[in-house]
Amino acid sequence: MIRLNPRQKEAAEFLYGTACVIACPGAGKTTVMAKRIGNLVKRHGVSAERILGLTFTRNAAQSMREKLHPILEELAARVDLATIHSFCHSLLRQEGRTFEILHGNEQLKFVRQVMKKKRIKNIPVGLVIREMSLAKNNIIDADEFADLYTGDETMLKIAAVYEAYEAEKKKKLLLDFTDLLFESYLLLKEENEVRQKYQDSYSHLLIDEYQDVGPLQVEILKQLINNHRESSSFWVCADDCQSIYSFTGASVGNILNFEKVFQNSQQFILDTNYRSTPEILSCCQRLIDHNTKKIDKVLRTKNSPGEKATVIDGTNEEDESLKLVNEIKGLTETGSYQFKDIAVLYRANSLSRPVEDGFKQHQIPYHIENGSSFYQRREVKVLLDYLRFILNPYSDDGDDALKQIINVPNRYIGKTFMSGLESFSNKRNVHLYQGLKKMPIEVPYLKKFIKEFVCLIDHLIQDMDQLEPVEIIHILREELDYDRYISDDDIPSPDDSKIENINQLQLVAAKYKDISALLNYTETFKEENSNNKDGVALMTVHKSKGLEFPVVFVIGMTEGVMPNKQGEIEEERRICFVGISRAMNLLYLTYPINYMGKNATRSRFLDEILKEE
Repeated sequence: MIRLNPRQKEAAEFLYGTACVIACPGAGKTTVMAKRIGNLVKRHGVSAERILGLTFTRNAAQSMREKLHPILEELAARVDLATIHSFCHSLLRQEGRTFEILHGNEQLKFVRQVMKKKRIKNIPVGLVIREMSLAKNNIIDADEFADLYTGDETMLKIAAVYEAYEAEKKKKLLLDFTDLLFESYLLLKEENEVRQKYQDSYSHLLIDEYQDVGPLQVEILKQLINNHRESSSFWVCADDCQSIYSFTGASVGNILNFEKVFQNSQQFILDTNYRSTPEILSCCQRLIDHNTKKIDKVLRTKNSPGEKATVIDGTNEEDESLKLVNEIKGLTETGSYQFKDIAVLYRANSLSRPVEDGFKQHQIPYHIENGSSFYQRREVKVLLDYLRFILNPYSDDGDDALKQIINVPNRYIGKTFMSGLESFSNKRNVHLYQGLKKMPIEVPYLKKFIKEFVCLIDHLIQDMDQLEPVEIIHILREELDYDRYISDDDIPSPDDSKIENINQLQLVAAKYKDISALLNYTETFKEENSNNKDGVALMTVHKSKGLEFPVVFVIGMTEGVMPNKQGEIEEERRICFVGISRAMNLLYLTYPINYMGKNATRSRFLDEILKEE
């Protein structure tokens, strides 16, 4: 039996019209949303099939279904719960649209081909994809995009790619993920019968994490609302303080301006937190009070008092991680907590490296939540494969490494060439690199690329004993123009920088005198301890959204990192707020005095969090 507090009950019992539920962290919003669906079906006789619940991650949709099952039992499966992308995918299929999804590496290749046809160079492919996606999420087509950026040479080149990209996709019946939304919006807006069909199908719309929707998603939702039927509702749940996805086009304005956009709507504020101690909640309140773009609310809890937040500084990243290790050992050795009760959160993925090194050294089990461990990240692994090849070019291990690196950066070497190389080498009973040097190559551009590759590798093999690993990595970055290569494919993200990751690899490499010692060390991260689901959870703050842990460490709290130097300060503060509000019992805030070999300034957020009135 789910018991709701008076404010939760009020929000769950809302029946017809439009409502915006502002829910602080740990306020039980998923429970309230599930309870409201239960009320509609069981109390008011609404057919389960006429309720649509939209979330923004599959995990959130699954969590909602799990909460709903005890309330509705077998009827729970008949409620339409989906992510907005999967809903739009189904809508287009049901309306007879034929298409294939273009995403990931296939999308990168596709855009690169479009750019090649348009003879557009010197703009990273990842940047082009991000700008096109942002434009579409703001309902800006290619023509409008060009008009917006008149006089901006770079953006006009992106506009030309945008136009050609749309035309090429149309020819080949391809849609990318943003197209699923855009095409659904156009269909609902322009086809009266289709719009009416979906408005008639769903009398009650419930939207989770409304602060994360962008303009395009808002317009889709507006098309689904039936304003002419009194017995219908549009009910959204959000927290303005957790709006951290501006890079996708989302805006905190969705919540701040909700009552202007949806007039006559009701607002409910769920300000009772069931997750955290009063001390942790006070940290959250003091921090977010420094933002001006917000809905004023006082965070409350009836939880028992706990400990104040602990601040730890280290002389550098390694020392910060060592102190973190010691704290975790203390917490687990006393039996107070298990490793799986603990999370380490960071603003950027590259910050996991010193933590992973410290955990490996002290045998603390861990896993990276929804991501790869540091030494398995592609941009890092490729450089390690180069080192592996240079160390043993004429061996089975060297053959395996050569297959991984021969086309990085792109040398236009395909499967046919590699099959030919393997066949040539097998017939002569030699390893692939020996075969590569001896095999006749007729195609001029391949001949040129292979000659350059062999020249670079032979030089490094010859000088291997005189060069330290850090020097070899530096040479590879320079000679391969590697930084540009990994940035070109990198769709800019707020919490992942591939350049920062390889900078971290160089810091590790500097500790080793030879390649063999470095590789032996990095190989140990393939062991079970590095992917132990019962271990400490490591993740970026963005990945932690919606989760909670008894113990949370937020690390790397220096200016330029948290807050990120490229971020808008109020959003950066909200990101920090999301991080610290994951903690249930204990909160640790850590920072290095020196970061990446330079003096660091501790984050202003620390002073805001800790300042007592």
